[in-house]
Amino acid sequence: MLGAKYNIEPFFWSSSLNWIPSRYQENPIAGEGDHITITLTFLKSMGGMYDTKGSQSTESFTSTASTEDPEQMIDTQAPLRLRSKKRILVLDLLSVHLVRNKEDSTIISYHPNMPHHPVTEASYLRDRIRYAGQSVYWQLIFRKSPDPTFVLLTFVWHALYAWDEALEDLYNHICWLETKVITTSDMILTQELHVIRAHHLHYSSLLEDFQKTVEFIKKTYNPALDSVPRSERDYSAKLLVRECDNLLSEINRLELGRRMQDRRLKNVMNLVFSSVNIQDSKRMQKMTEAAVKDSAGALLPRIAVFGMNIQDLVPNTFGTLAHYFEVAIPLTMITIWVVVTFQSKNIYPQGTSLLTRFGWPVQLCLNLLKSKIGRESDENIPMTIKDVSHS
Repeated sequence: MLGAKYNIEPFFWSSSLNWIPSRYQENPIAGEGDHITITLTFLKSMGGMYDTKGSQSTESFTSTASTEDPEQMIDTQAPLRLRSKKRILVLDLLSVHLVRNKEDSTIISYHPNMPHHPVTEASYLRDRIRYAGQSVYWQLIFRKSPDPTFVLLTFVWHALYAWDEALEDLYNHICWLETKVITTSDMILTQELHVIRAHHLHYSSLLEDFQKTVEFIKKTYNPALDSVPRSERDYSAKLLVRECDNLLSEINRLELGRRMQDRRLKNVMNLVFSSVNIQDSKRMQKMTEAAVKDSAGALLPRIAVFGMNIQDLVPNTFGTLAHYFEVAIPLTMITIWVVVTFQSKNIYPQGTSLLTRFGWPVQLCLNLLKSKIGRESDENIPMTIKDVSHS
């Protein structure tokens, strides 16, 4: 590629630098070729990002992927930490520009250099494509079809394999969370479940972009095939449709698996809330039992005094009915006396001392006597007036 010049749309670099999913065709010339660009964000699983204590060794990952901070903002672009397997799910970029020509074709791939966000390196992707080309399946395709689009499909298959591994690790982590929820109801698990579900919604949009990319490759015809015999052109077209359908079928499988995981997440979250409600109910039950015991302890002396534990009702007791009345009647009278003393507003005027109010039975009798005498005097007054008038 040294010294070669390619007319590449600037949007390829802008979409690659900003990780913007894009797919478009440019400069199509019948019988010559065209340029197609694929920019795709996909998910991959990575290991080895933890130290001996189980935390992440990279500072950036620790600050963005931890879910134990209750004040952390849920960032779906940040890596997702899986504590159960000590792995991290990170977003990766597949940015490819394919120059399709009837004589020779060129693939240009962009790999950003991000120290705190490791992405697929060019050397690694080159080795993966080389290993795919050594397989019998792809060798047969490359031998029978002159279309360079099949080389681009090997790049797409790399992203698909990464998706499959990442979702499998995420599924195992969700199963691990289910077992943890059954044995405990820690609120940290609830926060982690919310973070995972937020990432799940983002993964749905990424899979949708992935599907649109494959459909774009399937429908975008290579103008360079006009220069080959019709039999080869028809065979390449059918083969491309078949391979793209295989990719779409796998993407649909991944989406179905993601939906199943989302339902599992809902089930786990409901299980957490149910466990918390059960524990709250148990705590309320214990508090009620304690309150009842306290109330029973306070009423126990009264029950012992006023309880009719006499020989006529409870066998093997020493009390009699006479004993019950000897104790109950005086205590009842004393209780009434004390209650009326503190509630004797209708007997004594306001400001009367407490010692004076204790004599309310005497004052009540005097008030009743005065009231009776007053009524008798009122009845006699009219009769006296009538006798005087007749005389």
